[in-house]
Amino acid sequence: MGVFGLVLSDGTKQKESKKVTYNKLTPEEERVIVRKGTEMPYTGKYYDSKDKGTYTCKRCGAALYRSEDKFDSHCGWPSFDDAVPGAVKQVPDADGQRTEILCNKCGAHLGHVFTGEEYTPKDTRYCVNSISMSFIPASASETNGKSQTKTQKAYFAGGCFWGTEHYLKDAKGVTDVKVGYMGGRTKNPTYRQVCNGNTGHIEANEVTFDPSKTTYEEVAKLFFEIHDPAQVNRQGPDVGEQYKSVVFYADAEQKQTAEKLIGILKSKRIQVATELLPATEFWVAEDYHQDYYAKTGREPYCHHRVKRF
Repeated sequence: MGVFGLVLSDGTKQKESKKVTYNKLTPEEERVIVRKGTEMPYTGKYYDSKDKGTYTCKRCGAALYRSEDKFDSHCGWPSFDDAVPGAVKQVPDADGQRTEILCNKCGAHLGHVFTGEEYTPKDTRYCVNSISMSFIPASASETNGKSQTKTQKAYFAGGCFWGTEHYLKDAKGVTDVKVGYMGGRTKNPTYRQVCNGNTGHIEANEVTFDPSKTTYEEVAKLFFEIHDPAQVNRQGPDVGEQYKSVVFYADAEQKQTAEKLIGILKSKRIQVATELLPATEFWVAEDYHQDYYAKTGREPYCHHRVKRF
């Protein structure tokens, strides 16, 4: 399976585009979401909702909150004590006293966040305008009793693919990780061909994740923490171009996220050698490479996690 830009439902491929489009807003939605207004308490659509599902951004559709994190604070607006990882940004409010919360993807105004109230063990209350959100019922993703979760893919290369797979597969929201080859010229390359350096391929991982439980940014942060992004054409004792550090981005949004994270690392004086390349054909490696450490009971010899964010 491979990607180049966006793959449409009919199987055709569309070149990546940097144009961002948002859902059309009503005047009242724009007053709250764009001009940072507030809806009247106890009037919002989701204030007293107990339905199971995911709350998403009204403007861009990004997953923000899950129903299991919703609680009744009797404040007049929907309240949550947790958010989808990386989905919500906190900034000082213009009033100089409160903390505003925004959709991390599109900057839509959501409401405010408060701590120290001790409503729940997490001691956090995301106070959100119903009008800033849409709701996807859990039942909407079920067909014949089976969950049909819409997943996304990400592609990373950071040295021996055994080690990166070992850490990535256990990350929250990640549903599958495959090891394979990307970036080269030869169709369906073998491990021996890649090691000989004649195909141009790099050992890579195809990561499948559930965007309702995690974000591309959170997965990418983990990638930068489980290998040394400053090493050039190697990772620990493994030396060669097939071991270089690369983020293969599937679309413009993934590229922008990777650029942001690299900028953060460079601001911390980390000499990042990680390359950003468009994702091309991903060739799944031989079966004996899949889940290598789980099969052998061994531990990675050139990967370990270092906190960098």
